[in-house]
Amino acid sequence: MPLLTRQQLWTLITLTVVWGWNWPIMKLGITGFAPLTFRSLSMLAGLPLLALALRLLKVPFVISRAYWREMFVLAFFNMMIWHVLVILAMPMLSSGRAAILGYTMPIFSAVWGVLWFQAPLKARAWCGVGAAALGVLLLLWNELSRFAGQPLAVAMVLFAAATWGYGTQRLRHTPIPVPTLTIAFWMTVLTTAMMTTLAVCFEQDRWQLPQPTTFWAIVYNAVGVFAFAQAAWLTLARSLPPVASTLSVMFIPVLGVFTGAFWLGEVLHWQDWAAVALMVVAIASVLWPSRQSA
Repeated sequence: MPLLTRQQLWTLITLTVVWGWNWPIMKLGITGFAPLTFRSLSMLAGLPLLALALRLLKVPFVISRAYWREMFVLAFFNMMIWHVLVILAMPMLSSGRAAILGYTMPIFSAVWGVLWFQAPLKARAWCGVGAAALGVLLLLWNELSRFAGQPLAVAMVLFAAATWGYGTQRLRHTPIPVPTLTIAFWMTVLTTAMMTTLAVCFEQDRWQLPQPTTFWAIVYNAVGVFAFAQAAWLTLARSLPPVASTLSVMFIPVLGVFTGAFWLGEVLHWQDWAAVALMVVAIASVLWPSRQSA
């Protein structure tokens, strides 16, 4: 199992906080505001910041034409499907439920790795996947009866999680010989173009000036999610083994549930606390040093 560097550890912690907080922030941001437009505005505002980061870090922007098709495939599975389906499902789900469903991704990713990328898991990794799956079920314990009324939204988020899981494995095996930040930038460009096109085609009649809550949610997403978290996640996903990178973010749905309870008044139960312990087990199973590396 991998040993995280100090930089990777702090990146993971910051990423978890930024993405965990973002679920209730997104829910507040799209209340009374067109969801595709919210997402496209966040991307349009975050993209220049991401470009500035590449410039300051002296990361190249150029990708050979031979890899354009692969770049589109990566963007499609890692970002396009996820961002469209999740933001459309958010009005129909609580922020906590959406976070739980969305972060079934690591479980899907582990399965994709075994089925498509010949990446057999050791017993320790399977224990982590099992702990994460049980934790998700516990987090969903008190929500299952409510899902019956929103089957489409549940299916949308689960499908988005499954495709993101495949995209994570695909990114790990991509032949594109450029830094991960370059890949993150161009995936964001392609996804921004698609999201903006969808917003123009389907939501023009709902356009309005954002209220203060929506405005600050857009700013948070632009700076925290698209200028930092998305690129940070892709870097971790490409530099760490797939199971380690995916299970290492399993505390995000826990943080999403507890943040939603604090900000939006959602009720917590004993299953939520038990899920916290299981997520810690899942993360430790892939990140705790083995005896050989101790």
